Amino acid sequence: MKYFPDAVKVTLRAAGLLAALGGWSAGTAHAAGLIEIDGSSTVYPVTEAVAEEFQKVSGGTKVTVGISGTGGGFKRFCRGETDISDASRPILREEMILCAQAGVKYYELPVAYDALTVVVGKNNDFVDYLTVEELKKMWEPAAQGKVTSWKQIRDSFPDMPLKLAGPGADSGTFDYFTEAVMAKAKSSRGDYQASEDDNVIVQFVSRDKGALGYFGLAYYEENKDKLRAVPIKATADADAVLPSLATVNNGAYVPLSRPIFIYVKEKSKARPEVREFVEFYLKNGAELAKEVGYVDLPAAAYELALENFRSGKLGTGFGGASEVGLKVEDLLKREGKL
Repeated sequence: MKYFPDAVKVTLRAAGLLAALGGWSAGTAHAAGLIEIDGSSTVYPVTEAVAEEFQKVSGGTKVTVGISGTGGGFKRFCRGETDISDASRPILREEMILCAQAGVKYYELPVAYDALTVVVGKNNDFVDYLTVEELKKMWEPAAQGKVTSWKQIRDSFPDMPLKLAGPGADSGTFDYFTEAVMAKAKSSRGDYQASEDDNVIVQFVSRDKGALGYFGLAYYEENKDKLRAVPIKATADADAVLPSLATVNNGAYVPLSRPIFIYVKEKSKARPEVREFVEFYLKNGAELAKEVGYVDLPAAAYELALENFRSGKLGTGFGGASEVGLKVEDLLKREGKL
C-alpha cells in the first residue's frame, strides 16, 4: 500500500515538542551514517515522523524510509539490505527461515497499535454496523463469484451489488484482517479490487454506494470527508464499536486492532546512529504515533521494549504467525525465537 505525504503532515509545535522528546537536543546523537528502513506502508507514517524528528537532532545522520510493504520489506531485510524493517504483522515462519539462512538476527519491537477500519462511502445509508461473521461471509474464499449482493449478507440490506476493495495479498494488513475475520484462514476471495495504493481503495469505495473496503485507521482519518467508518460487532450479541484511540486502548475494538512493529537487524545495532535512532523511536514514538493518527502503547510496553533492545533479547515472541488479541506486554516477556 502507498502512503501519501498529505497523510503524514505532523504539526509538532517544534520547540515545545522537541524539548519534550526524551531530553534530546542537537548534537546528542552520533553524527554519521545512513539508516535504511523499508517495509509496511501502515507503519510508514510513524517511522517517517520519527525519522524526521531524529534527523533534526542527530547531527547529520540520514534516515531513508521505503514502503515496499511488510512482505517486501522482510525480503530485503532478510537479505541484509536494510537496517530496520517496518511490519504491520509479525514475521512469518518462511521469513524467519530466510533470515536464519542469511545469518540475519533481529529485535522485534512493537511501536504502536493500529485499528483496521472497515469503510463505506458517505452515500451508503444502509450499513449501520457489521458483525465479524458478516465480514467473513463477504470475504471468505467460498464467497468468490457467489456472494455478490448486499442482501446475501443481511436480509434487511438492499439487493445491490456488493463491491469490495482492500490491500493485496502481500500486505501485512491483508494478513491480519484475513486471520482476524476468517479465523486463521490464510486467504480470502480474490475477486475484489486489490491494491497496494490506499488512494485506489479510497476512490473505489467513495464513488460507489455498494462498495466496502478496509485499511488502517490513519488512512481513514485522512479521508473522513469521503468515507464513513463502519462499527463492528465481535459477535452478534456484542455492542457495535467504532475504531478510535479510546476503543483500541480500552480493548473494546476487537478483533481488528493490532500492534505494529519495527524489526532491527542485530548487526546494525553495533552502529551508534542505529542504536540512538531505535532508542529515540521507543522513547518518543508514543507522542509521534498519536500525531499521525495511531494509538500509542502503554508506557510500560515502550519501557520493556527498550529494555529488551538494550539487553540484547533477540527474536520474535510469535511462532511465525499473528495472534489476535495478544497483549503487547505479554508478548515482550516471551522468549524470543529466531
